[in-house]
Amino acid sequence: MYAVIKTGGKQSRVSQGQTLDVELLGEEDGAEVTFQPILLVDGDIIVASPGDLAGASVTARVVGTTKGPKIRGFTYKNKSNNRRRWGHRQKYATIEITGISKG
Repeated sequence: MYAVIKTGGKQSRVSQGQTLDVELLGEEDGAEVTFQPILLVDGDIIVASPGDLAGASVTARVVGTTKGPKIRGFTYKNKSNNRRRWGHRQKYATIEITGISKG
């Protein structure tokens, strides 16, 4: 059984016991989080309509936080001695999927 959930503007395929990095959720470590699935597959049964998914849910536990790769950038303007270096490192929440229920 697996489900497709939407979090942080992205969709991810998850199954029970899987760990996943998602954008920060604003929850503490060890907190339980519930997601509304977009698609639910159980063997040959595929549930995708909003009416059938109304009672379905995916529960997860926040394991911790991690950082993504460092992104380095450089901008300049020609002939004006205008240069700027910048960097960014995205922070993620690591979650572990604890259960998928059909409802």
